[in-house]
Amino acid sequence: MFQVVLIQGRGVTALINTGPAEDLEPMNRHWAQVLGERAVMHREPGEFVLDQLARHGVAPDEVTHVLLTPLQLYTVSNVAAFPNAQICLTERGWVHFHTTHQHPHDNRATSIPDDVLVHLVTTAWPRVRLLADQDEIAPGLRTWWCGVHHRASMVVEVDTAAGVVSISDAYFHLANVTENHPIGINESMAEAIATYERVRSTADLIVPLYDPTNLDRFPGGRIG
Repeated sequence: MFQVVLIQGRGVTALINTGPAEDLEPMNRHWAQVLGERAVMHREPGEFVLDQLARHGVAPDEVTHVLLTPLQLYTVSNVAAFPNAQICLTERGWVHFHTTHQHPHDNRATSIPDDVLVHLVTTAWPRVRLLADQDEIAPGLRTWWCGVHHRASMVVEVDTAAGVVSISDAYFHLANVTENHPIGINESMAEAIATYERVRSTADLIVPLYDPTNLDRFPGGRIG
């Protein structure tokens, strides 16, 4: 289950990831070739990211920031739908994408497809923000590079009334962090251990971006 997170407050309307494209066929075709039919994604009517934002009263042009972690079809595909958003991604991930010719885990076409890449380096380039290893997007909204899953993976920290919420793709399920059980598809065991230790010590609420139990832990999808 790939999830996006909407953050609102202090004049900020931020979105962590933009979800898979409206047309799932190209992504599903690739995933089925690599992982088999069990990897094909299904989406119910009304679950497309723009439909969900509308359900919460958010128009695409009201989104002030888009944070991408990692760089994959299920995170970047709808970037162009947010014409006023600052597009935030890790500088390490951007450099890796542009300097790596062969990688066992990252494929250029499924990291940033050509249409999205052209948008990022032309029309949207003035709004692209390459994040340092430790960065602040806005007061109460921070990021830090963690690696683990992809070279572009980061942890997003949000200050809320319930404490610090730590959101990332570096952990798929809550138990990855709480039980110190690294994800199976990781690029560095050392990064995983260091990331989970830091999250355990700093986070009040942990939100893995792929954990279906988030919807049980946070009724109505509301965090903090």
